[in-house]
Amino acid sequence: MIMKKKLFLLLMLPILGFAQTKEKPSDGETATKTFDNKSRFFKDWSVSVGGGAGFMSHADLTSFYDGDINWGWNGYVSLDKQLTPIFGISLMYTRGETKQKAHLNDAAGVAHGYTKFDQIALLGDINFSNILRGADTKSSFRWALHGYAGIGSIGYRTFLQDNNVLSKWPLYIEQKIGISTFDYIGGVGLKYNVSRLIDLELRTLYIISGDEEFDGGGWTREAAPGYNLINDSYTDNAWLVNLGVSFKLGKHPEHLRWADPLQNAYRNAALLEQKFDEFKVCQKGDQDDDAVCDDWDRQLDTPTGARVDGAGVALDVDLDGVIDLYDKCVMIPGPIENNGCPIANVLTQEKQEAIDDIYKYFNGIEFELGKAIIRPQSYRDLDKTAEIIKRFGAGESFIVVGAADSRGSAELNKKLSLARANAVLEYLISKGVSASILSAEGRGKDDLKYTECDPASNCPEWKNEANRRVYIISK
Repeated sequence: MIMKKKLFLLLMLPILGFAQTKEKPSDGETATKTFDNKSRFFKDWSVSVGGGAGFMSHADLTSFYDGDINWGWNGYVSLDKQLTPIFGISLMYTRGETKQKAHLNDAAGVAHGYTKFDQIALLGDINFSNILRGADTKSSFRWALHGYAGIGSIGYRTFLQDNNVLSKWPLYIEQKIGISTFDYIGGVGLKYNVSRLIDLELRTLYIISGDEEFDGGGWTREAAPGYNLINDSYTDNAWLVNLGVSFKLGKHPEHLRWADPLQNAYRNAALLEQKFDEFKVCQKGDQDDDAVCDDWDRQLDTPTGARVDGAGVALDVDLDGVIDLYDKCVMIPGPIENNGCPIANVLTQEKQEAIDDIYKYFNGIEFELGKAIIRPQSYRDLDKTAEIIKRFGAGESFIVVGAADSRGSAELNKKLSLARANAVLEYLISKGVSASILSAEGRGKDDLKYTECDPASNCPEWKNEANRRVYIISK
């Protein structure tokens, strides 16, 4: 057992090594090695180059005119630093040219022009695939979806000519890179891990210049010849589509953007299993098949198909008590009896808070075993519930619902659950709640809180107890 613990700690060192790497101490002393370039486990620098098409997409003069596409070009080079497997930053230089057209009037005809631009930008890089990837401990991955957002400074030189005044005196505009030429950039990219040295990426970026002159339509919005009045927007935006290659720098075999510490841990465990026959990983197996070993799985009965966290617990993104597998409104909290979705007719915050209080006091109402007799310790909570309901105005109505577990016959369960719902309804009426706003309904085992508990032997007893309940809903 001691040997296994030591080997497990050795297995976890690749993950803990981001903080520091331990060296073998000499007799009588303990040595540590501070994290530095020599103790890193991954590459985290790269240089990227690429190029592709460029378009003036949202402006007075655009690259998409009269059903035709006026192709431009762009090329870029960037220095990239990966800070975590999920996030990195890039310092990027881009040069390109867009070609655009517009029709001002019959005298001017179809004007044509171009914009040659240079841009220096700082981009944040989010690896969405590493965020969304589940507990996959076996297969390697070579594709990743990235998102980009950042700011930059752009300089440009434009040319514009038409059939009127500009035929002899074309309009030229030049803007130098500076503090006043800040722009915004956003986009997405799809990376492919070719080898330990190279990544390929297909990427599209959208540049919001914030500048009316970027398409070459004039020095100001109101100035002649008037091209800047074609579009109501005060910003000219460009669209870039690129194919690029990234050269990963460093001596380590793996780059941080492709790192999966959990995979590395399992891979190292497999090697240790081969070396030490007595060392076993996942001895208890994976009973619920959620890719988390039962040795450290905190929820051994995860329903089939449910997404789990690293401890094997089914995810509940909106924290409303309904796991995502059964939650019909995954991102919006809602009560369990409405499948995790908000109840539509509770419109005000005050009413919602009151309903939440009702649910809180209803939770844990106890009955005599196999009977519809409320135990005295539940009277206090029902008294508080009655006071809350009496505060609601005219027109409000509620249903007291009784439910049972899956044991016994359906007829008996429905009869007992209705009797318990009526017992609660009569108690509330005795405390001054109007009988006209209450009704009772017995659903038996047709309204299981944990649907996987049919038959009851599939679940631990606490889940079956949770299925035997009385709750209230607003009509």
